[in-house]
Amino acid sequence: MKKYESGIKNWPKDERPREKLFKSGEHRLSDTELLAILLRSGTKGQSAIDLARRIIKEFKTFRNMSHTDIRRWKEFKGLGQAKIAQIKAAIEIGRRFREQEIKEKKIKITCAKDATAFLMPRMRDLKKEVFKVLLLDGQNRLIDIAEIEEGSVTQASPVIREIISLALQNFAAAIICVHNHPSGNPNPSEEDKDFTKELVSAGKIMQLKILDHIIFGNNNYFSFTDKGLV
Repeated sequence: MKKYESGIKNWPKDERPREKLFKSGEHRLSDTELLAILLRSGTKGQSAIDLARRIIKEFKTFRNMSHTDIRRWKEFKGLGQAKIAQIKAAIEIGRRFREQEIKEKKIKITCAKDATAFLMPRMRDLKKEVFKVLLLDGQNRLIDIAEIEEGSVTQASPVIREIISLALQNFAAAIICVHNHPSGNPNPSEEDKDFTKELVSAGKIMQLKILDHIIFGNNNYFSFTDKGLV
């Protein structure tokens, strides 16, 4: 991208990020240009493009922006709460768009790898333990993804009765339970192992298949089924 000394409003129209988006499409914009549109304005002595370029240089990727502690953001010169909120909101919209797309397609899940392919971007960056249930029909097609409970940083305590009830209400034939370990280590605790055994037992009684319990770490995961524990 060319660098101009003056603010964006004085650039040639074809070089301005917003005008470029409408003319050529958002897919033609660089990460810096997209971010500049979100920022809308720069600060004294720097344009929105300059500020966006500094943010990209500092955080490298949009993923890093999504899970970086808010205190680090506030230390970044030129960013107020409004701009930080705009960036965080835009990244979250992207994640939700992807999740909604997955739900609408009713994808078929046959193994842990299928589930982690679309859940990893969400689960790996959560700061607290969050427990979700994938509800599946008789052909293992996704009906819905439900969040059962958000726990503390160290432990979530999902209620088995609530999980079974939710599955039955949605006419699910099978479920896959997932949660994350904010520490980044996906290996199950003794509590995780005990919970999984109890859930499988309850599922047998209610004729509900428990296909897996997956624990997410930092870009890795533990599957009870893959390890022969379900």
